[in-house]
Amino acid sequence: MIDAVQLAPEESAPKPRLVFFYSRQSGRCRRAEGFMAQVLQRRRNHDTFTLYRVDTEERPELAKRFAVTTLPTLVVVDGKRVSGRLESPRGCRDIETFLAPWLR
Repeated sequence: MIDAVQLAPEESAPKPRLVFFYSRQSGRCRRAEGFMAQVLQRRRNHDTFTLYRVDTEERPELAKRFAVTTLPTLVVVDGKRVSGRLESPRGCRDIETFLAPWLR
């Protein structure tokens, strides 16, 4: 797991960052993580993003910084700005539709 501290904006970020906000106690978060893994493994998309997993109980300041109020939440940070946000994905289709602009 990559430390979430590295989420500071980077001038030369080679690829978008996908930030997965979750709670270890949440079954919905565990299911969403499985759906996300399936989507990223299809068509070899696992290298499209730099993935960050942020446990909101360990890093509440990051959840606040990204205005996360619902778990799970996926946020795409492209360059220095948030380019997309998906709250409470219900399955692979939701995640794939959300990530479609970045997937090959």
